[in-house]
Amino acid sequence: MNARTNASAASPMLDSHPGFEPDEEGNCPIREVLDRVGDTWSLLVIINLQAAPTRFNALKRSIEGISQRMLTVTLRSLERDGLVRRTVRPTMPPEVEYALTELGHSIAVPVAALGIWAVRNRDALKAARSRFDTGQL
Repeated sequence: MNARTNASAASPMLDSHPGFEPDEEGNCPIREVLDRVGDTWSLLVIINLQAAPTRFNALKRSIEGISQRMLTVTLRSLERDGLVRRTVRPTMPPEVEYALTELGHSIAVPVAALGIWAVRNRDALKAARSRFDTGQL
């Protein structure tokens, strides 16, 4: 039995999973999702909006290091993808609040699964890096 066969018994073969098959336009579903949540800020915005709708400045204060421009760009991208809803209240000045949509909340399940994998494998990753960096492959 080869290594690929052993690995496939324990995990799905991703190269044949529907999430990795290009659509009629040549776009891969997983790539589209990773482009969104794999950037520097989107996942942090999603995490910070999960508990409750939040106003822009409160959201900016809760995400260390994000600029006003980058938060605006990230929120627009998340809104475009249907993960975030922007609500403007007609006050003076206008009050703008951001909230996760149902779709936005649903991304917590796969992200949490990845987080569990990260916790379980953190030490193994560190050990592998150490072996690699010291040439002890």
